[in-house]
Amino acid sequence: SGGGDSGGGAASSGPATGEITIWARDSQQGFMSQLVDLFNASHQVKAKVTIIPNASFVQKLGTAAAAGSGPDVSSIDLVYAPYFASAGALEDITDLSASLPYKDSLSPSHQRLSTYEDRTYALPFTAEASAVYYNKDLFEKAGIAAPPTTYAEMREDAKKIRALGSDYYGFTFAGACGGCNVFEFAPHVWASQGDVLSEDGKQATLDSPQVADALQLYRGMWEDGSVSSASKNDGGTQQIPLFSSGKVGMITLGAFAIPSIEKAKINFGVTPIPGKDGGTASFAGGDVISVINGTKNEAGASEFVKWATDTEAQTFLAKNGSVPVRTDLVPSIYASQGEPYKVFGDL
Repeated sequence: SGGGDSGGGAASSGPATGEITIWARDSQQGFMSQLVDLFNASHQVKAKVTIIPNASFVQKLGTAAAAGSGPDVSSIDLVYAPYFASAGALEDITDLSASLPYKDSLSPSHQRLSTYEDRTYALPFTAEASAVYYNKDLFEKAGIAAPPTTYAEMREDAKKIRALGSDYYGFTFAGACGGCNVFEFAPHVWASQGDVLSEDGKQATLDSPQVADALQLYRGMWEDGSVSSASKNDGGTQQIPLFSSGKVGMITLGAFAIPSIEKAKINFGVTPIPGKDGGTASFAGGDVISVINGTKNEAGASEFVKWATDTEAQTFLAKNGSVPVRTDLVPSIYASQGEPYKVFGDL
């Protein structure tokens, strides 16, 4: 999209102008400013981004939207989209969404959570998936031919890597981070044909055999001494540094970790999260992008939201640790990138 876009509104007679404000949560700090710079370089309307801490984001956006002092546009964790839509904080952009020629290629999970009472209140923006990262050099040194596809293989591989020396560990996880554990642990349960919630989402199903089996996998690796003691109190900050040290064989993370691990010059691969006896699953995460109700620059806000799903923005995001929200772009975006990106693109 260039500066000649109409902004997605039928009433607009030309390119949007003026300024727009954008809010994003701090998990997007690594790329959001650069993305906004990319937009500003090719559009007459100029955007300014504010990063809000994850812990206070929902309350801050809700309060600001209710008071009419919110931003023009906000990136929102997709799980909160139904709440903000039902609360009247987001503009109805059904017509804009329907006008996109690639609408049918947009992530169905994001689209489902962006729909409230058959109207659309957001577009898919960034996508995330969870997978197992493994250190290829450590696997080779430990005589492991391929990444694990079952719980038994994962536990055995972790033991073999631990046996390489007292400062090597087979696996690590963020034991003090609830969100991390849903993202990283729940896929084991799903891959084993289990679930952590009832179908209507109103009841926890944590007493199932599949949950017990997955917990036993983690417990077994801990009892074997294969898990770093840092896991016990890790609030989500230690996994990447530990894996990047070259002393940990496996971690479960999202695509966001690729740039950091590549920078550390680790020879790594990515493989799907396994179930007990095979099967794979992943957590669908990420953000949607919305026009906030009460915006003073609707044309400019609509233009940014539309551009965020287009080729230029999605290609940039894919090179900065996000999974594309458009299935039609996955082959071309990942054609020139390495194996880890392709695995995430296929999840």
